[in-house]
Amino acid sequence: MRQATGAIVRPALLTRSRPVDALTAQERTLRARLAAHDSWAQTADRTARTAAARAALDAKFLEQAGGDPVRAEHLRKAHYARMALKSAQARRHNREARAAAETAT
Repeated sequence: MRQATGAIVRPALLTRSRPVDALTAQERTLRARLAAHDSWAQTADRTARTAAARAALDAKFLEQAGGDPVRAEHLRKAHYARMALKSAQARRHNREARAAAETAT
């Protein structure tokens, strides 16, 4: 939220009303998610904000490929394909667990 002066007012949920160790895991997760959304909402140039991380990842693949850009590109594609596979497996596992829980009730 913005005040008339243009200053940003943080919602009460983002302030530390209790010590972090007194929060439940779910409350810490929600607080972190709120802070991340707030941070990205305040970012004018998202591409510039992530440029260093993208450059570091490209450099990592290039180093693993021994400086060969073609091999580095294949390593990058394999990395993202591996992530997609793990994501699909996790979604299937969660779907099956929900189905099993529904039939158990």
